[in-house]
Amino acid sequence: MSREKQERIARETREIYAPIANRLGIQWMKVELEDLAFRYLEPDDYQDLTAKMEGTQAGRDVYIAEVCKELHHVLAAASIPAQVSGRAKSFWSINQKMKRTGRELEQVYDIVAFRIITETVQNCYAALGIVHSNWMPVPGRFKDYIALPKPNLYQSLHTTVIGPGADRMEVQIRTPEMHRTAEQGIAAHWQYKEPTVLGTGDRQAFAWLHQLMEWQRDLKDPTEFIQTVKIDLFQEEVFVFTPKGDVKALPKGATPIDFAYAVHSKVGDHCSGARVNGVMVPLRYPLRNGDTVDIITSNAQKPSKDWLKFVVTSSAQTKIRHHLRNEQRERSRRLGRDVLARELRNHHHSLVTAEKERLLDKAAAALRLSSADDLIVHVGYGKITPEQAYAAIYPQFQPSDATSENPPAASVEASAHARRLTKRSVGGVRVQGEADIVVRFAKCCSPVPGDHIVAFISRGRGVIVHTLSCPKALNLDPARRVEVSWDEDTRMLRPVAVEVISTDRPGILAAISKCFTEFGVNIIQAKCKTTEDRRGINTFQVTVNHVDQLKKVVRALQGIDGVTSAERQ
Repeated sequence: MSREKQERIARETREIYAPIANRLGIQWMKVELEDLAFRYLEPDDYQDLTAKMEGTQAGRDVYIAEVCKELHHVLAAASIPAQVSGRAKSFWSINQKMKRTGRELEQVYDIVAFRIITETVQNCYAALGIVHSNWMPVPGRFKDYIALPKPNLYQSLHTTVIGPGADRMEVQIRTPEMHRTAEQGIAAHWQYKEPTVLGTGDRQAFAWLHQLMEWQRDLKDPTEFIQTVKIDLFQEEVFVFTPKGDVKALPKGATPIDFAYAVHSKVGDHCSGARVNGVMVPLRYPLRNGDTVDIITSNAQKPSKDWLKFVVTSSAQTKIRHHLRNEQRERSRRLGRDVLARELRNHHHSLVTAEKERLLDKAAAALRLSSADDLIVHVGYGKITPEQAYAAIYPQFQPSDATSENPPAASVEASAHARRLTKRSVGGVRVQGEADIVVRFAKCCSPVPGDHIVAFISRGRGVIVHTLSCPKALNLDPARRVEVSWDEDTRMLRPVAVEVISTDRPGILAAISKCFTEFGVNIIQAKCKTTEDRRGINTFQVTVNHVDQLKKVVRALQGIDGVTSAERQ
């Protein structure tokens, strides 16, 4: 496939499918998908890492065999029957660790993980004691996922110790049943019986899966569905209580508003305040494990657009957006009726009469809208002018274009289309095929030529262009969306921010600046600072003529010695 398609599919895999595999608990699939995405999104880093890993394979195999033998020996001496195995971690996880720590492969110690599988939970904890008594545990590197399983049902004991040769090694300890769950995830727990006889634990474990199905059914906008999946499925959870003692599981960072919508949509819509553990708190307060939350409601309270800035659950976001869109639609309906009624009066007609004679329905069909109500709303939004609406309602009163003095409609349309094609656009963007419409570019996402874009009509500001993946675009009413495309004939430079994180070493800024220059990218502003751990955080405002130019320079920046990450902001 083309490089563009490879990157698009790989990015979709990394952002959506690998996390879904993780949420399903299917570890082998998550690892494989992440490594495949790594191979196509960062091919140079991938090739470099695989070459280095192959070069150290023989020594690593010897080390794994020796440690497995020693682990087996100490467990057998304590009469703990167990299977012991070792493996290198996935390429993607090793690469992430190298970037996080700013180290080379030779300096990353715990790239090998060992697994102990024993029959009972009691043996798991006994094996942990044996490991800690033979090798020094690393402080803060012990996690008990047996007592506190992950949301995807995963259970194991994890510890990191200073093993043979003074190397760090990670040890995972689990039972055979836990191992099946770790590899097969939800499939290992699935029960082939009627939903009515599923146990309470089963229903809680699979509640998120039912939620996913509901989102797929309810959310018509695919962009919003993907954003919803990203937000809700891949976060850690906090468990909070209602005043009656019922438990609600919410994503980490959830607020009282999220809790209110988890209780009921009406409770969320009318939420005016909240008490947490008996104390009044702001609605943006982040809930913590064990909090008891009491929601205060008022019939006068309605969802606010400001709530979207701090709620984290997609169910709350979806319901807030739905309410706001309904309000916007109602305002546009009232405005559209007033504007259309005035236009018809100017031509000695009545809107009420036109509605009774069902002329608005015919006009809506002619304009390819679903109903008369849609026609009125579109007039209110400004997507259809009052003159266009009048012409569709009373086409018999429009000037005839069939006379010999005027060319046929088809030729008029064809010549207009030809003029549109030859006329260069004002801002490098065509709006519904038209070139002479002024647009504004959203500052939140700074679209550049080549990006997938979407535009919305904004009262008082005209047409605002966003990137298709911009989170703020999701908050806007789809009814206000207009079709836009980049004008290939108009070459323009667009500003965009690039953040480069690097080690703090002499000459690093010169190397970064030279890289921008080599790709013809101009730096118009730069902000550089150094953190306490001697990392450089550099934000560059640059101008590019196409997203491909931006991608090339970002890839080149990532290859500079000392640069740990480079990405578009």
